[in-house]
Amino acid sequence: MMKRKPLRVQWLKYLIAILLGNGLYFALNPFLPEAARHHPFKLDLGTVVDFWFCLLVYGLIELATLLTRRGGV
Repeated sequence: MMKRKPLRVQWLKYLIAILLGNGLYFALNPFLPEAARHHPFKLDLGTVVDFWFCLLVYGLIELATLLTRRGGV
């Protein structure tokens, strides 16, 4: 049975993923195709791409957590 993580740790991971994901997205924004750029006050493909960056960072954080817990890194 998996042990649940403390809620604070989980929320901290979410916060880090959102901040780093958004930072990465906006740093790369000038190099993205026009369709992938977010336009203020619109729900567009740029919003989805931004969410994907955050999700990618969160996945990397969880992977690093898993590998360090297993002693793989």
